[in-house]
Amino acid sequence: MTPLPSAPELSCFRSLMAQLLGLNIDALRSSSLDELLRRRASAHGGNCASYLERLAGGDIQAGELALLAQELTVTETYFFRNPAHYSALTDIALPERLAALSGRQHVHVLSAGCASGEEAYSIAIAVREHFPHSAHNITVTAIDFNPAMLEKAQLGRYSSWSLRDMAPGRQARWFSNEGSVFLLDQEVRQSVKFERHNLAADEPGFWWGSRFDIVFCRNVLMYFTLEQAQAAMRRIAYALAPGGYLFMGHAETLRGLSNEFHLCHTHDTFYYQRKDPLAATEAESELAARPGRRWQELTVAGDTSWIETIRAASERIHSMAKAPLQGQAGKASPPSRPAPNLDHAMEYLHKERYDRVLEQIGILSEEHARDTDVLLLKAVSLCHSGASNEAEQACQELLGYDELNAGAHYVLALCRESAGDLQSAIDQDQMAAYLDPAFAMPRLHMGLLAHRKGDTLAAAAALRQALSLLQQEDPSRILLFGGGFKREALIALCRSQLDAMGARA
Repeated sequence: MTPLPSAPELSCFRSLMAQLLGLNIDALRSSSLDELLRRRASAHGGNCASYLERLAGGDIQAGELALLAQELTVTETYFFRNPAHYSALTDIALPERLAALSGRQHVHVLSAGCASGEEAYSIAIAVREHFPHSAHNITVTAIDFNPAMLEKAQLGRYSSWSLRDMAPGRQARWFSNEGSVFLLDQEVRQSVKFERHNLAADEPGFWWGSRFDIVFCRNVLMYFTLEQAQAAMRRIAYALAPGGYLFMGHAETLRGLSNEFHLCHTHDTFYYQRKDPLAATEAESELAARPGRRWQELTVAGDTSWIETIRAASERIHSMAKAPLQGQAGKASPPSRPAPNLDHAMEYLHKERYDRVLEQIGILSEEHARDTDVLLLKAVSLCHSGASNEAEQACQELLGYDELNAGAHYVLALCRESAGDLQSAIDQDQMAAYLDPAFAMPRLHMGLLAHRKGDTLAAAAALRQALSLLQQEDPSRILLFGGGFKREALIALCRSQLDAMGARA
């Protein structure tokens, strides 16, 4: 029997999976990877070292990588998964892209990482249901790296489990029953073109400029390393026409991956629209000119003051609000300028002297005053000072540079509440929570707003989420967004609200 791999061999295996498939398998249990590597080495009649050498050299890559991808990812899906996306597709994306054809004959839709085809066929069915007279103008291409999955998809034969979220009438219209198997309508099957492509590989012949109008890439990049996910998103953005739409998994965001999209929020779901490339490049340059790692480390040895604790927890306000956008490969970033010294401003923030924080920001040079971190600090201070209109202006300026800044959306929620627009406030809270699922404050705010509106169920759900997140919330983020409340006070607020509603935590 082939022995289990050594630690270096396992490390080599992880590196190869990142390099060849883009997969981040660091989170997987070592015992599972040990067994998988041993089993695949044994299947090829050698030890782990020889298997890895052949895999790296390309001798066994063709079918082996597809098999490994299937072993290391979840390929199970079903028809019309996340139905809100299909509502946004048929109500917003497709009508807009059809109207924008402007001489072109087809709207091109891509299902990336299509697995066994349920998503691609769901798109094709939605097209025929909602645009029967324009279906010939809408093409659907589906890609996956696994040939076994593509073969299954092309057959169009599914179990009842794949149809579990489909209404009986829709199922009867598009499927015929063959015992325990459901066969998809032939016209729908023929309307989808399946191709084998690797999202982790450069393929200029496939990813050419503005090729697609709509891209579904759901629950795929969540498996990728950060670098490979960024690279894949660059390819998708390049191949997506300006104004085109991108749909990702409900737990996935572009935060830290791309700044080339607008965030859309309709039909109780989130998706993205491709910016104009020139505008995106300008915004990206502005953001790059406001680099991360803002907070200077204290030089006084042994200092255990609150400011050291804050800086140890988070080097910059930017990380409190959102994960930093990584540099885009192949694009030169403008040189960074020295960071503004905000020591005094942070001290005043700790003391809830927001007027003095604003004074400190006011003496900064013009270019430092427009820094994204400074704009967020300014927005927070203005909001807590009661100057909601000015705070909203600062947020909008910040979002002009970084549209996916969760902190700015949260402050906007506070401003909208102050203006009496509770629904808009909830919408902004939802954006902040979507962009940063670990951010406790928008959950807490949503819970309080829902309680005011009399929606006890929504209030209790949001407050329970906030209560859980607050246990682990970064102290620096509590300082910035907590409005002077400490962690214990915020936790107590959640509990008291839940008790008042009879919904104990």
